[in-house]
Amino acid sequence: MSSQIPINYVLIDYENVQPKNLEILAQYPFEILVFVGSSQTKVSISLAVEMQKLGSRARYIQISGNGSNALDFHIAFYIGQLAEKEPGSYFHIISKDTGFDPLISHLKYQKIRVMRETDLAEIPLLRISNTTNSEEQISAIVKNLIGRGQSRPRKLNTLSNTINSLFSEKLNSKEMELILKKLKDKKYISVNDSNVSYKLPNKT
Repeated sequence: MSSQIPINYVLIDYENVQPKNLEILAQYPFEILVFVGSSQTKVSISLAVEMQKLGSRARYIQISGNGSNALDFHIAFYIGQLAEKEPGSYFHIISKDTGFDPLISHLKYQKIRVMRETDLAEIPLLRISNTTNSEEQISAIVKNLIGRGQSRPRKLNTLSNTINSLFSEKLNSKEMELILKKLKDKKYISVNDSNVSYKLPNKT
């Protein structure tokens, strides 16, 4: 897997969430899959326009069959398929359905990077890009690290590269030092030689 930003897959549960802000994904290297229920015959014009602008990076998947969890199973299948094809990728399930959470816990145990967000703007990379102060930056970084589960960086240099990738490689050395210092001061991380250990909250 490349040391660059991993592929971020956004899997939208369109039965549950109909996002009106798809355009915020345009400037980032996201792959978008919109899962549409078998009985859903229409999508909004605004969504269709933004999906068209994204070109080959966006596609619809209309599920077959009905059932209360039919769409959820399709999303689970695609995550498994993509995780095998693109190990190290990051998966964002956009849904308010807490029924995904046991699946997410299991996938994290399997070292698959996956999170559920209720809105596109909650995706860590977007949160970080739109932060206006250092506290918001730290909160967004911590949420990203929580989502990595057991795949968190264990070396200080790897952690620095990971954080820098979240900022699209725009941090200078002083900015990085300040972020690492704040993570240490808040006791989210501790560093022994070049080894990093974590004490993160359950969620942010």
